[in-house]
Amino acid sequence: MNRAVTLQAARERQPGVVAPSPCISVCRLDDERTHCVGCHRTLAEIGAWARLDDDAKLDIWRQVEARQGIAP
Repeated sequence: MNRAVTLQAARERQPGVVAPSPCISVCRLDDERTHCVGCHRTLAEIGAWARLDDDAKLDIWRQVEARQGIAP
């Protein structure tokens, strides 16, 4: 999967949501089984997502973008 996953694009898909989900419906683990190849989140991040507040979700977004080499 080579398509970048960004907070800006997620906000365009989910208008009005402060911290939308990074999920792009490509749910598959990488070869090392550490991150989803679609959204670039860890299993722990995916599992916790629904219980997190917006600040914690935005922290994960920073990590997702950093994993892809996207500067803030």
